[in-house]
Amino acid sequence: MMQTQNSRADGSGAMFDGIAPRYDVLNRLMSFGLDRRWRRQLVASLKLARLPQGASVLDVATGTGDVALALLRARPDLRVTGLDPSPGMLALAAQKRAHQNLHEGALALVEGDAQAMPFADDTFAGACISFGIRNVPDRLKGLSEMRRVVQRGGTVAILELGEPKDGPLKTLARWHVHTLVPFLGRLLSGAGAYAYLQQSIAQFPPPEDFLALMRQAGLEEVSAKRLSFGAVHLYTGRVG
Repeated sequence: MMQTQNSRADGSGAMFDGIAPRYDVLNRLMSFGLDRRWRRQLVASLKLARLPQGASVLDVATGTGDVALALLRARPDLRVTGLDPSPGMLALAAQKRAHQNLHEGALALVEGDAQAMPFADDTFAGACISFGIRNVPDRLKGLSEMRRVVQRGGTVAILELGEPKDGPLKTLARWHVHTLVPFLGRLLSGAGAYAYLQQSIAQFPPPEDFLALMRQAGLEEVSAKRLSFGAVHLYTGRVG
């Protein structure tokens, strides 16, 4: 979500390598701690109770592994795979895995591109991505890949930030994105490139347009749920 002075500011794995050590604390501060609640809602949307024993679930753009670990807390019998383009992020996820005394059979961490996933068709019972689809250059390809690797009837869930265009918190949300986020980035990381995050949130398509993209990728029964007055949306679709 940010970069250091000498790293890239384009949402790439290289950019996230540069900010990995500060990623979690900055997320807590920038979201006022709400990111944990949002991720719990993402996990709940996958309807894990309906999945068979030992089902495989994919967490795309797993980062430092928070969602992957939340999936395992909800269903310890799952086999979770976390995919991310950043080795630095995956190294931190591996540390968390070790701290939880988990093995690679429970949580596999794979370096890879969301636009060309290294998995066979119909590998997973469900898939999710948390605050990551915004950083995928070809979002349609990323969504199509999620549909491809998820089995028929499975859920694809996407949690993403956005800039509310209306509602009671419109002004506050714009101040948060355009003023507070860049300020925290400079203050806590010594970086001046939180402009990437600011721009990527502001430029993310409105819910109706993103739902259309999900349908174009082949997902069915798509829906969008507003969280925190529209600062975040939880999108879900079913693989037909």
